Amino acid sequence: MLLKKHSLAAALLLSLAAQATYAESTPDQNGTLETVIVTATRTAITANEALSSVTVITREDIDRLQPVSIADLLTGLPGVSIGQTGGIGQQTSLYLRGTNATHVLVLIDGVRIGSVSIGLPALEQIPVQAIDRIEIVRGPRASLYGSDALGGVIQIFTKHGQPNGGIAPSVSVTGGSHGFVNGQAGISGGDAHLWYNASLGGEYTGGTPACRMGAAELGVACFVDDPRNDAYRNWNGFANFGYRWDNGTELAFDWLRSKSNAEYAGSPYSGNDGIEEQYVAGARLSFSPLSIWKVTLNAGRSRDDNATFYQGSYYGQYYPRMATGYFNSRRNQASWQNDITLAANQLLTVGVDYQQEHIASDTAFQQTTRGDTGTFAQYQGTFGQNEVQLSARHDHNDQFGNHNTGSAAWGYHFQNGPVLSVSYGTAFHAPTFDDLYFPAFGGVPTANPNLRPETSRSAEIGLTQQLDHWNWGVNAYQTNINNLIVFDSNFVPQNLSRARIRGLEGQFGFNLDDWRVQSYLTLMQPKNDDGGANNGKLLPRRAQRTGRVDIDRKLGVFNVGATFFAASQRYDDTANTRRMGGYATTDLRASYAFAPGWQVEAKLANVFDHNYETAYYYNQLGRTWYLTVRYGL
Repeated sequence: MLLKKHSLAAALLLSLAAQATYAESTPDQNGTLETVIVTATRTAITANEALSSVTVITREDIDRLQPVSIADLLTGLPGVSIGQTGGIGQQTSLYLRGTNATHVLVLIDGVRIGSVSIGLPALEQIPVQAIDRIEIVRGPRASLYGSDALGGVIQIFTKHGQPNGGIAPSVSVTGGSHGFVNGQAGISGGDAHLWYNASLGGEYTGGTPACRMGAAELGVACFVDDPRNDAYRNWNGFANFGYRWDNGTELAFDWLRSKSNAEYAGSPYSGNDGIEEQYVAGARLSFSPLSIWKVTLNAGRSRDDNATFYQGSYYGQYYPRMATGYFNSRRNQASWQNDITLAANQLLTVGVDYQQEHIASDTAFQQTTRGDTGTFAQYQGTFGQNEVQLSARHDHNDQFGNHNTGSAAWGYHFQNGPVLSVSYGTAFHAPTFDDLYFPAFGGVPTANPNLRPETSRSAEIGLTQQLDHWNWGVNAYQTNINNLIVFDSNFVPQNLSRARIRGLEGQFGFNLDDWRVQSYLTLMQPKNDDGGANNGKLLPRRAQRTGRVDIDRKLGVFNVGATFFAASQRYDDTANTRRMGGYATTDLRASYAFAPGWQVEAKLANVFDHNYETAYYYNQLGRTWYLTVRYGL
């Protein structure tokens, strides 16, 4: 299990065809600005047309909230539970709508991220300073994206240069508790046809002890008594540029590289220092052979290099630095998408996705490569106040054969603005290389070659409204998962015959005058439903109730705000014997625009210094402070 945990990799790779069109806002027929998203259907639609539960985070939101990590930003959003094995830079797992952490498809500019080895996206490695916008679509999307999109899709858009934007430099420097230092510098620009952006950055924290174990608890969690502070370092760079011709043809390139060094609670057997290097390069070409036909081609390759080291021990002795294992993964990927306008307000999308996964390691996996080809079709039509979305997909996996998924959604747009939606969808997830083939450690099995793919059926009903100054939504859903992969008491993956997840999500916010308020609520029952000894028990690391409120006030050149978050208890194991209590935190923030383009920001997180955990026996940060100076036009 330790070797699995520290074989973390987050291969940043080309998505299975999510078109990375830059999303923006457009006025509707009443003049109200409607948010445009591309993740829900792989085409540009407004949030009101998505017929699904959607949350959008803009760069304005990020600057206002002052997060230091993705987990900091996403905690408390509808359907989101976070499990983190320590502080900044430690492994972060995101559970969306009660599904497994491997059931969330995460994209960066249309680029899929996730380790070929363990299947998790390394959210802790993504620099927040690079993010311009995040779209979170909850519910199954396997009929459009294939495996992994069982709980939903999260797409992160990085900062891009703007057409006619001129040359715009940017820089930010942050200091804070536990020796935290972050710096980022970049330049972006564009003219009528060309846009570009490039940025370099780095981050360091002396950290805190990731695990709070003593000698009496060595049989759980990190398995060692290692009280050292666990430092984290990261160096990153990203760039993108594109060109758009007068006839609408567009060519774009994206590149991202992130290298990190994360210490963790470990031993000579598992190591205590992991080094990861993530790299992705891709290209996208879109053009219209006919006025009713748009073609988008994506191609690229990603690589993830991960090595584990050991230096010192929990007794304070020094040993020469030595590698204990490496896991290098790569994906080759391509997609071809066609959007065909059949008539006014009727769009047909058809396409083909292909990806090949490969792992190289000094650990002898029984299988090291597999491929998947997916063909998909989607119909979107509007008839008066009624909207229909139908999609279907066929995947052929070299390892597991054929899988068919589909979805259907109907929406009714009331005259005064609310949208009623009803949907149903199926999804599947293929076991990871670690699940199937990781060799026995010390003669103890750590994998299960007999695992079957997970499959799901989900139904949802929602009522939402997106206005210029107000937004609200309520969504109720049920997801049944067959062959859910869980770890038994020996940390060997097993298929759970059935799990049932029921949930209710709500969000409400307004932006009036100088006030901005946004609130979220999640009520969820993620339960084992296999009829065995653990029937009715909660699935690990999912809180049944979470709530979050963001309140901000603008006072001329000053901004002040606060975030209140609360979560109920959760458990760290399928038998519900390792309980983690509920908790609440309060964050305060302020900013001052002291000159054109310049801003100083201050944040005090976990004001009341509450002790809590989201992974059993792993510490979370107490009261911490951050001070940032930022320049950007």
